[in-house]
Amino acid sequence: MRGSIVALVTPMKADGAVDFEALESLIEWHVAEGTHGIVPMGTTGESATLDTPEHIVVIRRTIEVVDGRIPVIAGTGSNSTAESIHQTQEAERLGADACLLVTPYYNRPTQEGLYRHYEAIAEVTDIPLVLYNVPPRTACDMKPETVARLAEIETIVGIKEACGDPERVAAIRALVPDDFIVLSGEDAQTLRMMELGAVGTISVTANVMPRLMSEFCEAFLAGDVERAREIDTLLQPLHRMLFVESSPTPTKWALYEMGRIDRGIRLPLIELSGPHREPLRQLLKELGAL
Repeated sequence: MRGSIVALVTPMKADGAVDFEALESLIEWHVAEGTHGIVPMGTTGESATLDTPEHIVVIRRTIEVVDGRIPVIAGTGSNSTAESIHQTQEAERLGADACLLVTPYYNRPTQEGLYRHYEAIAEVTDIPLVLYNVPPRTACDMKPETVARLAEIETIVGIKEACGDPERVAAIRALVPDDFIVLSGEDAQTLRMMELGAVGTISVTANVMPRLMSEFCEAFLAGDVERAREIDTLLQPLHRMLFVESSPTPTKWALYEMGRIDRGIRLPLIELSGPHREPLRQLLKELGAL
């Protein structure tokens, strides 16, 4: 679990039904473009509005199409511990390489509650587990000390950190074993986070520019920091543009413009508003995506 791991959108038809043909096409595109791993059913995959059977089917189909070529890290987090356990066990049964578990949203658990949530999942599964801290989405911030406690559990192997402060990486790295994986969850901050010890990113931008995100991570990990900075500078406008409205709204519209998916998105999210469409289109042209 290193490099550019795409937080994959879930393609949908105009009526909101999952478009499995487009899903398979996206996966093949990512493999061909050099993406290092795929996360189905993360936040960018609209996990909050797909029901449990849909979750399982999307994860299963992703695993089948990837067919072992790159890691599949299934998003199986929930604000219900029982539901997280169920989805994680299903992903393990289906052959996922790891599971990504967002902190329980809305409930606002204490740090001890967070610890017990993840401990309960680890106790009944054997699959590698990646924590996911994204307080702007969840109203819950998992502190480095809690991450360090959880890192003592054998199957908890890493964290996707998206608290908004890249310096958090240094705080986590100071407390966890050397082999504990830290991944960026903020595309615009990934360069700084990798400078502080992250080994890659679970990326929204990789949905739109998979090859450049892959090249960026490969360059940094190979020691070519100058090339990584060049690519980062090139992609910063896109990082910002893909969050002008709630993600994955701009990302799905970009992929629609690129002809890779239909325009479907599920309420309460809606299609990208009119004023943002032309600036996004122009940026995609500048980057060679259109």
